[in-house]
Amino acid sequence: MARQNKTKKIRNFRLSLIDDETHKPLVVARFTRASLIAYVAGAAALVSLLFYVLIAFTPVRTLIPGYPDARAKRAAIQNAIKIDSLELLVSRWELYSENMKRVFEGEPPVRLDSLIRQMAGADRPTLSESQIKEKDSLLRISVTREEQFDLSASGSRNLYIEGMHFFCPLKGVISQGYDPSIHPFIDITAPANSMVSAVLDGTVIASGWNDESGYVIQLQHQNDIISIYKHNQKLLKKVGDKVSAGEPIAVVGNTGALTTGDHLHFELWYRGEAVDPTKYINF
Repeated sequence: MARQNKTKKIRNFRLSLIDDETHKPLVVARFTRASLIAYVAGAAALVSLLFYVLIAFTPVRTLIPGYPDARAKRAAIQNAIKIDSLELLVSRWELYSENMKRVFEGEPPVRLDSLIRQMAGADRPTLSESQIKEKDSLLRISVTREEQFDLSASGSRNLYIEGMHFFCPLKGVISQGYDPSIHPFIDITAPANSMVSAVLDGTVIASGWNDESGYVIQLQHQNDIISIYKHNQKLLKKVGDKVSAGEPIAVVGNTGALTTGDHLHFELWYRGEAVDPTKYINF
């Protein structure tokens, strides 16, 4: 008896959309089981891609619980500043209570400057009086030799920051002053489109965008002085440009996450430390 080869028959399906009154087919779709699986998988992948694009590239992602946004970052920074100020306040109260205890017991109170000197010199090695005198003698000899051959003289005269004339970066009102512990800079409010000027002759060492500070420009001046200008609407200089005192370098604005209105965030640094600009600049 001859063996017959049986081929597996492919089953086809049809999905019809028919008008109930006229029984006329409106939409007819024919498919197999494999094509149905492919259609469903493709539709699921397309829906997943749409959800990913919607969440990744639109503000909808801020509605997800726990997702950090600009407000959350701003609140975290403000909370960190408050924690630092509270820690400083607690340390002051501890010092005050310790001094009160010493006064009641008849002991001399602890002075704040003595504590600072003690903390600053905790890691320094103690030197004997003879070693200190020897180092002082060597220093005097070195200075005398430099002055004799004029080795310490330079082409330009280095002045302390107190002897320099600064140009006002922006004519306005200081909305928040300088605080060395929690606010080591000043904020100056001014009308929109006001010009921001360089405080001294210098060179632009940074000019660009920052998510928190907006458009920022930074200048390097002589005598280890650096000035920083943040939250600008527009920058007029690029890195490497030479600027003169009073020359416009930016337009005041309200850019960045950490801002609530048109103002200039101004920082003045001298020898690696932030200083109070109001002591040297007449605003």
